[in-house]
Amino acid sequence: MAQASGEDAAGTGRQETPQERADRLWSEMLQEVRVCQTGAQILFGFLLSVAFTPRFASLPDFDKNLYDATVVLGAIATGALVAPVAFHRFLAGHGMKPELVHVAGRLIATGLVTLALTIAAALLLLLRTATGNATVAWILSAAVLLWFTTAWLVLPQVVLRRTAARQRQETER
Repeated sequence: MAQASGEDAAGTGRQETPQERADRLWSEMLQEVRVCQTGAQILFGFLLSVAFTPRFASLPDFDKNLYDATVVLGAIATGALVAPVAFHRFLAGHGMKPELVHVAGRLIATGLVTLALTIAAALLLLLRTATGNATVAWILSAAVLLWFTTAWLVLPQVVLRRTAARQRQETER
């Protein structure tokens, strides 16, 4: 039951029961993960086809090993991003939506991290092959990974901390 103050126990400012909150969060998570699932699946499918190209056999051992690692990362990313759907199938109808939301959030986070690593590794492989310059490939791939880290992890934390600090200041007034 929602609290009398009009704010739920989680402090979201919404009048919703824990189950309503879990339903809302689940719907939001599904919307968020749809884009990632599709991108990860397309990237993974593309990666699977690379080994069957004529050029693959002539790649140096490092690039073949990098390819193997990239495919494994892509499989992990795809699996982690699709897992919430399978998890939901097993838990549907058991009144466990809050638990589902918690676990799905962790799976999605794992999927995003492995997707970023997959993209960076695929970019490294592509740039090593396309430019023939391993140093440039490493620098550009590291820059892209740094961008993902900044946009996906650091920036949300900065916004969260600033908002919390602003809310503390408003409460102290």
